[in-house]
Amino acid sequence: MMRDAIKNFHTQFEYEPKVANGEKLKSYQKYVVLGMGGSHLAADLLRLWDPNLDVVVRSDYGLPPLSDSDWEKTLVIASSYSGNTEEPLDGFQQAQEQGLAVAAIAVGGELLRLAKEAKVPYIQLPDTGIQPRSALGFSLKAFFKLLGEETALSELTSLAEILNPELLEKEGHDLARILKDKVPVIYASARNEAIAYNWKIKFNETGKIPAFYNVIPELNHNEMTGFDVKESSRHLSEKFHFIFLKDDSDYERNQKRMHVLKKLYKDRSLPVAEITFVGRTLYEKLFRSLIIADWTALYLAENYGLESEQVPMVEEFKSLVQK
Repeated sequence: MMRDAIKNFHTQFEYEPKVANGEKLKSYQKYVVLGMGGSHLAADLLRLWDPNLDVVVRSDYGLPPLSDSDWEKTLVIASSYSGNTEEPLDGFQQAQEQGLAVAAIAVGGELLRLAKEAKVPYIQLPDTGIQPRSALGFSLKAFFKLLGEETALSELTSLAEILNPELLEKEGHDLARILKDKVPVIYASARNEAIAYNWKIKFNETGKIPAFYNVIPELNHNEMTGFDVKESSRHLSEKFHFIFLKDDSDYERNQKRMHVLKKLYKDRSLPVAEITFVGRTLYEKLFRSLIIADWTALYLAENYGLESEQVPMVEEFKSLVQK
């Protein structure tokens, strides 16, 4: 049940990942993560820990174009929660054929079978029956384990005691109520793009509704002009509701841009909500925000009488693509 997955989310940070064949891991300067949907969400959060971390996320078939000298210092990490996602499997096999350093993260499936067969480093995630998008704590700890980031792992482990998802339920419930019959548009700083994207994914997969996101300052140069509402175009904007993710750690000019944009939208009678990051550490702030997104998406699904956990359209699409 999605409700239980949200309530128990903090317990994922008690998980201690183990690397099989870990003696084959070396020191790497670059990382290429192969993953789709919920299986790459954790990789998107790695650079928030260290902006200098050289991580390329590949959400497609194959491998990104890198020089031979770059590949020599790169670890390719294939991440598929089920272990059966065809795009990372394709990239994993190409990496093996090219003799590249590879590792895998999965609950099971074909990816884990291939990793075991090739005797490459891998982490087997706990099989708790939750959806990939709900397993972000497990996945992020697994990534940091492969990267050898012990300080980050320690901070994440502390979240098991710090986070209390049930205390954030009301905020999500109230936000869902005001979003009823609206299409959410999530705005964040470029630095927090991964968080805005996560919010969007939760609205899509759990809430089963359209949702979009963009980042400041880029959107100030294009998207916002599409909401300079005039009477002749007002009907195009009336379904949108904007959610601003406010982070006091953002660059000062971007904080001002967000404040000014919020005022401009309100002046044009566009509905706006603001979610402020709260917490003592980076990941406490981010995961508190994402838990609010989880609750909001759950209550949106309930408000529309929709099932929140499964993603039948994804399964229907996969069955048709495989024919």
